[in-house]
Amino acid sequence: MTEAAQIEAIERATLAAVAPDEVLEIEGWLVGLDPGSIRRAASAVPLRHDLSADPAVIDQIEAAYAERGLTAAFRIADGPGLEGVRAELSRRGYGFEQPTLVKTSATAAITAVTDRPPADIAERPDDAWAAVFLGEGFDPIDGAYRVKALSRAPGGRFGMVRDGDKTIAVGCGSFGHGWVSFHGMRTDLSRRGEGLAGRVLAGLANEALARGIDRAFLQVEEKNAPARALYRRAGFEQAWRYFYWSKPS
Repeated sequence: MTEAAQIEAIERATLAAVAPDEVLEIEGWLVGLDPGSIRRAASAVPLRHDLSADPAVIDQIEAAYAERGLTAAFRIADGPGLEGVRAELSRRGYGFEQPTLVKTSATAAITAVTDRPPADIAERPDDAWAAVFLGEGFDPIDGAYRVKALSRAPGGRFGMVRDGDKTIAVGCGSFGHGWVSFHGMRTDLSRRGEGLAGRVLAGLANEALARGIDRAFLQVEEKNAPARALYRRAGFEQAWRYFYWSKPS
């Protein structure tokens, strides 16, 4: 897969996994239209990293958000091929924040991240899976929305580590466009540091290998050092970095 094809496949797979209310394609852009708190589901992203800045296209994207009563937002990689896009957004009064890394790995490498039993895998999330998102240390409104969005992603699988009748770590794997992607990784606040997230990754990676999928990706905020350390152990390497662009409220 060429680098350009890889970028497009990852962006399409990302939007499929986070399941916005609506997705439009506008002149080389994938536009997620959603009122919820998942920023990847509520922003426009270029399908190439060498896309020129066309003010008329940016106008169309902004209009699509405005027509639905939503605030326009963009998710832009910081490589040189999108310099013009970033300049055009700056000219319109957008600022950028929340540096986030897109990281890729060979699926087989992820299964070796733990020597403990991998997570159990389910076709649908149950109440105990959802409860991890609503527990101490998490925003309950954001958590409820994420559970709803991930639950409606087509073909997703849900990893969980249990301790007795309590679920203590969860994650979601989405399969599409030749990739498995990982989303919604959460561990009970009282059980962090026990390697549970690695077991979730390993379980979902095994599910991907059973489907013949040998490539994986995920997205992690640059400031999240503990998660980045785990993902390095699972063989993930940085593909690119992006920022969210929005206007001050």
